[in-house]
Amino acid sequence: MKIALKLAKCGGEKVSPNPLVGAVIVKDGKIIGQGYHKLYGGPHAEVYALEEAGDNAKGAVIYVTLEPCSHYGKTPPCAEALVKAGIKKAVIAVSDPNPMVSGKGIEILKKNGIEVELGVLENEAKDINKIFLKYITTKLPFVILKWAMTLDGKIAASTGESKWITSEESRYYVHKIRNRVMGIMTGINTIIMDNPLMTTRLKDGGKSPKAIILDSKLRIPLDAKILDTVSDREVIIACTKNIDNDKKVKLEQRGIKFIITPEDENGRVDLKYLIRELGNRGIDSILLECGSNLNFSAIYSGVVDEVICFIAPKIFGGDKAKTPVGGIGFENISEAQLLKNMEIQKIGEDFMIRGYL
Repeated sequence: MKIALKLAKCGGEKVSPNPLVGAVIVKDGKIIGQGYHKLYGGPHAEVYALEEAGDNAKGAVIYVTLEPCSHYGKTPPCAEALVKAGIKKAVIAVSDPNPMVSGKGIEILKKNGIEVELGVLENEAKDINKIFLKYITTKLPFVILKWAMTLDGKIAASTGESKWITSEESRYYVHKIRNRVMGIMTGINTIIMDNPLMTTRLKDGGKSPKAIILDSKLRIPLDAKILDTVSDREVIIACTKNIDNDKKVKLEQRGIKFIITPEDENGRVDLKYLIRELGNRGIDSILLECGSNLNFSAIYSGVVDEVICFIAPKIFGGDKAKTPVGGIGFENISEAQLLKNMEIQKIGEDFMIRGYL
């Protein structure tokens, strides 16, 4: 199963919104076929593995990271293909919560005499498909909150200078995350202060996620760089109804999309409403690259699933230097948000800590 999991990751961003799936066929202790889902709309992992195994698949065992599909979509049902090939046993990491599958693939296998073992390396399989698993069951995007800070917890010097805190390797890693998600979100203060593009810049290009800007009062400058990226990807501004409608019309004429949300208790964009609306628009994953106040609002509102923190071996100091999470903060230690299933990884000269809320 470990090989199947490794293969599944090869699908990367190209299979979205489908899950990452890998499959390995074993007979007499030898791998006779393997494959992974390479492209959305293309053959599934099991198909590639069966093609490689050929007639030798009869009486073999298949290891697959996700329950084989049971319905006709863009491709025929994989469960029926396994039956036709004469597979003897299927070892499956995790069942597919997609209502169109949800146990039906396993049922087909069992009804046709194929032994099924479920739950092998289940947690690992769920981790690589965390985006798919959340979205298919809730229609809510998986939200990643990311920040970079110094060893003393600063996201900028007291002057506001912040380029660059982390190493080139860490910044490249962030571009790989951007390449994987469907949306990247920031606040209007970041746009005004830094004027970022928020695109994906990898050696082979990659794809830039939809840009989502939280701008309650529509303060965005008309010459903001991010607005010029609309020809390459969708740019969405989330605001309240209390805006300059003439400015909104001008931006719409340039191709900018809008989401009007109710106001939260502070008169700003309602984050929970916005996240639901983005999910309704088919956005299954969002990377938050925001300032400290919006970071706290996202955590406080409960929309964040995963936190990724890069720590550089630098010390800024300064009472006025910003920390990654601002806002009003939690008043009591008992209210503190605890990261679960934490991982620590060294990237370049930095450390990356990731965990789930």
